[in-house]
Amino acid sequence: MSNAQDWQDTLHDLSRRRQHAHSMGGEERLAKHHGKGKLDARARIDHLLDPGTFQEFGTLVGGEIAADGLVAGAGRIDGTPVMVGAEDFTTLAGSIGPGGNAKRYRLAELALRNKIPLVMLLEGAGFRAAGGEHYGRTPTDLIAQARCSGKVPTISAVLGPSAGHGALVAPVCDFSIMSDQGAIFTAGPPVVKEATGEDISKEELGGPTVALPSGVIHNVADSDEAVLDDIRRYLSYFPSSAWSYPPTRMYDEEAGLRSTPELLDIISRDNRNIYDMRTVLDVVFDEPDWFEIQPKFGQAIICALAHLGGYPVAVVANQPTELAGSIDSDAADKAAHFIMVADSFHVPIVFLADNPGMLPGSQSERNGVLRSGARMFAAQTAATTLKLHVTLRKAFGFGSMVMSLLGFDNQVATFAYPGATMGAMSAAALSRASHADEDVTETLKSMELEASYRSAGSLGFDELISPEETRNSLILALQRGIFSRQEVAEPVSRTVITP
Repeated sequence: MSNAQDWQDTLHDLSRRRQHAHSMGGEERLAKHHGKGKLDARARIDHLLDPGTFQEFGTLVGGEIAADGLVAGAGRIDGTPVMVGAEDFTTLAGSIGPGGNAKRYRLAELALRNKIPLVMLLEGAGFRAAGGEHYGRTPTDLIAQARCSGKVPTISAVLGPSAGHGALVAPVCDFSIMSDQGAIFTAGPPVVKEATGEDISKEELGGPTVALPSGVIHNVADSDEAVLDDIRRYLSYFPSSAWSYPPTRMYDEEAGLRSTPELLDIISRDNRNIYDMRTVLDVVFDEPDWFEIQPKFGQAIICALAHLGGYPVAVVANQPTELAGSIDSDAADKAAHFIMVADSFHVPIVFLADNPGMLPGSQSERNGVLRSGARMFAAQTAATTLKLHVTLRKAFGFGSMVMSLLGFDNQVATFAYPGATMGAMSAAALSRASHADEDVTETLKSMELEASYRSAGSLGFDELISPEETRNSLILALQRGIFSRQEVAEPVSRTVITP
């Protein structure tokens, strides 16, 4: 008998065990899962990764419990290695057992060790009833994930009900996205019913209509496939880790210099006329392919990933269609997190300011608008990445400071349009506060229009520019700023205590 024949029984046994793990919860449970329009855990990984690149580890963990309810391994997205874990809802509702918990830790450990992104696909019931099994130090996977923060990009997707310990993965990540069938909560409806007597569905408890307005989840997409496509898109703007710089697109005509006369029609010279800042982004950045983060939360600020002259950038822009651009606590909290993520991975930040300040009023104060504003200010002034600023029409009070409109704050460039107004408050507010008559009001408005020239006279801005020059001014400044990358990239050292 040859050596090869000696191996046959052993390899057949290995193949049988692998096949059991690949069968997940079995044909009946898989069919039920697919019947809801969902991909199973392995199909999700296949869709997310470049074809044929998935290399699984821990396949036989769990023994008779297929992969112990968690498919884990490494693969590539657009050629870049990533670590990926997918909870298998067809196997004991994707609950976390001892082996699965170990795999979760290993995923985060390898992501940080190899300096590559970590992606977690969630649909599970949290920790499994122990049943005499030893879980060891159960929170270690979250500790390992927290160590990844600011070092490698971390992304989560909620593709079904996600409860308990597993659900904590999402808010710890840089970016979280949910399908329209997703739901996330501390404990599911049965536990809520037992604990509080409240009878509630999983959708009402933590579906998109709850998780998006609360800010727990950043984005939503209408199918598993769309969620996974958005993860690939999100990662395209980032380096593999904080030890490298973001990828640059090859230069082409679309990424080159061009004037932006369209902005003369979009942006009214009258501060009282509203326009949609999204139309400005469409004009200024390369192709209208920018990717908005948290569009349903803190809508007075737009946070988006875009390309400018081929370079990935993070955009923080006031939105005049929401609260007239006033910055509320949700918008400031959203922007603070977004700025810290961009800064962590050396993505340049472009600030587009057009706001009358922080949102005033009793409700806004009860929501802690000053604390949230201070958080955003701390994030942006501590940011070490390249910062570029444009004041389009107005930026008043603290609303100007959080948008990086502070002279000598280490910006690469600061620009403003002629007639852009700034100060403690607008002319309209000042005239109302002083009970001014119409003549005085007009005088105040005239003084306000001169503010940009007075500021330019003392170098309050690097330059006043025409709206037609917006894109070219930003590209040329960014290209100069990129030359500061003359040292090897390193993780950002945080020195500010976040308010």
